[in-house]
This record gives sequence, C-alpha cells and structure tokens, in this order.
Amino acid sequence: MKIHRAKGNGKSMKKAQTGMSLIETIVALGVLLIVAAGVMGLAVIALSTTENQGHLGARTAEYAQDKMEQLLALDSCDGTGGPGKGTDTTVFPAAGAGGTGLAGCDTATTPPTPLTGGSLSTTAPVAGYVDYLDASGNLLGGAGGAWQYIRVWQISVGPPGTTAMKQISVRVQVRAAVGQQVLVPQSTVTALKTWPF
Repeated sequence: MKIHRAKGNGKSMKKAQTGMSLIETIVALGVLLIVAAGVMGLAVIALSTTENQGHLGARTAEYAQDKMEQLLALDSCDGTGGPGKGTDTTVFPAAGAGGTGLAGCDTATTPPTPLTGGSLSTTAPVAGYVDYLDASGNLLGGAGGAWQYIRVWQISVGPPGTTAMKQISVRVQVRAAVGQQVLVPQSTVTALKTWPF
C-alpha cells in the first residue's frame, strides 16, 4: 500500500485551514452592533406602546367600568332635593347622603324630568363628580399629588326623543403616559338609565 503525500510546501496547506483574523471579527461585530442598535429603537417604541395602550389603557377602561357599575346601581332620581341630598360615590363605601348621586330629577312632572350634572373635562372637573385614584386603582380622599388616574362623570338627558332617561358617561384618564406620547391613555364608558329604575 502506497501513501501519497500532497505536493508543494507545507505553508500553503496551513493557510487554507486558518480561521478569521481579528480584524474580520471586529468588522463582523461592528455590523452586528449597528443592526442591534436599530432593533433596540423598535424595542423601546414597542415597550412604550404596550405600556400605554395595553396596560394603562386597559386600566382606564376597568376603572371607568367600575364607576359605571356603581352609578347604575343608584336610583334614577338619586340626588333629588339639591346638592348633598344624593348618594356620595366619591368615598368608599358610598355614603347614603352628602353627595350628588345621579343629579336628581324634577318631580313636578310624571314621569320626572331628569336633571343634569357633572362634566367629562379632566382638566376642570366638577366637584362631586370626580374621583382620584392611586396607581393600584384605590380611591384617594382628594386631589393630592399622589393620584395616578382621574375619573370624572357626567349625567345628562338621554338621547333626543326620549323621556325620563338619563345618559351616564364616565371618563378615566391616566396622569402621564410612558415615553413621548402626545395623548395620554383615557377611556370613556356611556350607558342609559331610565326612570323608575
């Protein structure tokens, strides 16, 4: 049996088997760094969008629904007799008097004519129609600096052509969004309530 040896010098055989040089490795890492920096910009945008629209947006909808359920549980004419004669829903648990309730009704007519109150303005809320919540959604006693969410509601006359019907709207807005958002997350929930319920 004959053993064949490669012809030529030993240097050419070694050069064919050498790996990457240090310069080639540095260039490859530089390209990878540039690609990673571009992806990181997208990751930051994705994280802020998820926090704003996913987490904070869902919380505003949840807190608006909580208040709506509380208001719908009241009698449609709760608050008749003027300010302070209705259920106070700005405290927990709700107090039987001392609040605005559902703004009351004018009982001189049958069915009673719904009265209105409140506002959906988060920048100029109406007293008695506003709650301040902490980061966990717990009701705070006032408008101190610790609030994370503001919750306002408005009681208005139902749609045109209806009688003895109230439209209840609740808006919740977060104090500040994450990232460079122009609009902060907010949710508005609306429901109709008719007399005598």
